[in-house]
Amino acid sequence: MSNGFLSQEEIDSLLNGGTNSISDEAPVKNDDNVITDMERDLLGEIGNISMGSASTALSQIINQSVNITTPVVSITTLKDLKEEFKIPNMVLEVEYTSGIMGRNVLVIKVPDAAVIANLMMGGDGKVSASELSEIEISAVQEAMNQMIGSAATSMATMFAREINISPPHSRIWNDDTEPLSEEITENEPIIKVCFRMTIGTLVDSEIMQLLPITTAKKVVSIMMGTEENTSLSEESIINTENTKESIINTENTKESQKEDLVKNIEEKEIEKPMEKVEVHTAAFEPLNQAPVHPTGKNIDLILDVPLEISVVLGRTKKSIKDILNLGVGSLIELEKLAEEPVEILVNGKKVAYGEVVVVDENFGVRITNIVSNIERVKSLKE
Repeated sequence: MSNGFLSQEEIDSLLNGGTNSISDEAPVKNDDNVITDMERDLLGEIGNISMGSASTALSQIINQSVNITTPVVSITTLKDLKEEFKIPNMVLEVEYTSGIMGRNVLVIKVPDAAVIANLMMGGDGKVSASELSEIEISAVQEAMNQMIGSAATSMATMFAREINISPPHSRIWNDDTEPLSEEITENEPIIKVCFRMTIGTLVDSEIMQLLPITTAKKVVSIMMGTEENTSLSEESIINTENTKESIINTENTKESQKEDLVKNIEEKEIEKPMEKVEVHTAAFEPLNQAPVHPTGKNIDLILDVPLEISVVLGRTKKSIKDILNLGVGSLIELEKLAEEPVEILVNGKKVAYGEVVVVDENFGVRITNIVSNIERVKSLKE
């Protein structure tokens, strides 16, 4: 079926009492035999939300406004799609590995892919070539990978479960004699969800999402809360009950062993006579107060350690603009008065103040004040 109308072959099949079974050679029957209107609406809404996330991911990649809206859900086959398609197209196929079992195929027109590739490579999106180079194909594949990954993340949020996908497989489909998918047969009924995609003022086209019926049914059952838990068969239920019984018996055995152990300990404590325990007052040796300025022999070990002494004449702050304007002959005014003592630092720590003097044509510093303990502690904290 195509565009909601039955073909002549389908009408003849119905008049001849054809069944609803689907084989590789049988045409697709009417949509109601595959999905209901409510399931169709749910698939459209799920696709709208997930592809909305995909459009956001694509927008961030190409730095353009991207809108993917107006989903149209229909039933078709890959054989019918080949007759409708205008080749070439870019196809990306992924497999759900957890959360949802099945496949998802994303189809985008090559001219639209060319615009995306051009924008990703820093262009203005205005292209005229009908073919993509290898680097452009790689760029579009990465964009589609990001889109399908974002859509899977959105579905995981909707379904409140972890959804993982296999590494996407993408290719250019430019020959209608080649299969569109290796895993989906030509006459197998599939769900086609078409979206309108706009990229700024550059693209106003369609993007297509294809889902096998089993995958679509699984998605709908999760959303409606009617998902069947096939993992609990009768055998697994029996095994579960046996496991529970075994755990209960084990717990009872452990509890019995614990009671016997406590009983044995209590009996031994009753039979054992109480021993006398001697109690003494704690005695401590007097502490020797260390001298305020210890000068032991070990100080000789560090007397030869060299220390770096530096003198700070003054400091100031300048902006980057002022620093760049400095040149030969420029004057830098320090934030210190002419007769104010300079700081004397030992290994970067302030220990004293002094005044600058000249000794045999060399500068020197005469110490005028030793930093107090309070100032020294403050300097160490700084």
